[in-house]
Amino acid sequence: QVQLVESGGGLVQAGDSLRLSCAASAPFGSYAMGWFRQAPGREREFVAAISWSGGSVYYTYYADSVKGRFTISRDNAKNTVYLQMNSLKSEDTAVYSCAASRASRVGYSGRNYYTRSDNYDYWGQGTQVTVSS
Repeated sequence: QVQLVESGGGLVQAGDSLRLSCAASAPFGSYAMGWFRQAPGREREFVAAISWSGGSVYYTYYADSVKGRFTISRDNAKNTVYLQMNSLKSEDTAVYSCAASRASRVGYSGRNYYTRSDNYDYWGQGTQVTVSS
């Protein structure tokens, strides 16, 4: 069982930056990590994901809407995954949640695996990001 706790959300203006953090309660090198978001009245959507520590490199995946503006990274020594969000827009306003998927499930799956929320085993409570225009 892995518990995930997000932090770093807040109220910012359009064009500003925020960095979200997701701290895991246990070593999480064997988990792929993802960020999802949900705006009021909308379904949860994929934002970004990073592969687990099984290979020589980490693979990252992004939604088209955030590509070039958001960057996902992980620090396994700190059991933390980050989401650096730059050039924020009002449409980025949402509750952002991190999620973990066991390596035994992920294997060496491609992008499609990471974008599906039902492929993740553990979820955090979420952190609110509000971008005013």
